[in-house]
Amino acid sequence: MTREELQSRISEIAPMATAIEGGEWLNMDVAPADWKNVAKLVRHTAGLDMDYLFCLTCVDWKTHLTMVYHLTSTTHRQTVVFKVKLDREKAEVDTVCDIWRTAEFHEREVFELFGVDFKGHPDLRKLILPDDWQGFPLRKDYEDPINMIKL
Repeated sequence: MTREELQSRISEIAPMATAIEGGEWLNMDVAPADWKNVAKLVRHTAGLDMDYLFCLTCVDWKTHLTMVYHLTSTTHRQTVVFKVKLDREKAEVDTVCDIWRTAEFHEREVFELFGVDFKGHPDLRKLILPDDWQGFPLRKDYEDPINMIKL
């Protein structure tokens, strides 16, 4: 399936997802409220079968956060990237660890380092940092008093 065919197929089943120009793979924007439904559709629709979430991360743009999900179909050998823009002050999105098991630890890492709340996550707790750690070290407004990092 070509990139254009993949975009057309996703747009048919999930018209709320919009394509973004550029990038090695097809990039799609999705609103936080629509993300869980779109995730289920691309995972379980024949011909798409996005059965592997191989990367989940967050980007801090200072004005907002963006969740980035890299999905691939091991059957059809096609990849798509979904981006979900979040409010910095109330960064939350539905978990997808019930759709792709690999998301469970990735979401815990993003929760810990960026402060994103994954609604419905079965075990949302710190993964790396001590329990008493304050702040979110990968946010651009984080101030590290020891290393004096300012971005």
